[in-house]
Amino acid sequence: MIDHARDLASVREATERLLTAAAKLDNAAVAEPSRLPGWTRGHVLAHVARNADALVNVLRGLPMYADAATRDADIERDAPRPLAAQLEDVRGSAARFDAEGEADADWSRTVELRNGVTDQAARVPFRRLVEVELHHVDLGIGYELTDLPADFVEREIEFLADRFAGNASVPPTRIVTEGGEWRTGGTEGDEVTVSGPAPALLGWLAGRTDGGGLDTTGGPLPALPPL
Repeated sequence: MIDHARDLASVREATERLLTAAAKLDNAAVAEPSRLPGWTRGHVLAHVARNADALVNVLRGLPMYADAATRDADIERDAPRPLAAQLEDVRGSAARFDAEGEADADWSRTVELRNGVTDQAARVPFRRLVEVELHHVDLGIGYELTDLPADFVEREIEFLADRFAGNASVPPTRIVTEGGEWRTGGTEGDEVTVSGPAPALLGWLAGRTDGGGLDTTGGPLPALPPL
């Protein structure tokens, strides 16, 4: 069952972890490359802030972003800022999201995200948690996939398996961790089983690793479409 209040609390905790870690950087480090191709750490921090405001829009029934070009331009505009400005923006935007999440609302309602994607409002806090946790890893400042909370890892594996379910470009795939298993991909062809530690499987599903070190049977490691 989705517990948006629990997820909001997890978002607050994850945001504080990110801010505490990022506060140890300096302006030069913010301008260095992150683990995301073409993005500096400043780009990542700017995206984390703008995503919080975008999800406030979602909860208010407004378009998540004006359009894709505006989203990208806002990140490019904010990426070069010094560390102090980045931290202030991440903290301030997080507070705005938290306040919106604490407001009385019908959490069973359907909301619209990017590209026509819809979801239940109660899932928005978890979507925000994904952004904060994975982008903390993307900063490349010592927080790794193996540091992610175990409950979060299992939930995000389930979320991504559901996202790729029915995608004909992905062969029928069985995902197995020490904590559970999920099926994803299309329905045609032989099933491939991919197994390994949960953080490693999440890294592969989320496009953060190439899946090296995972065990596969029934075929090669499936190539996944971009998120």
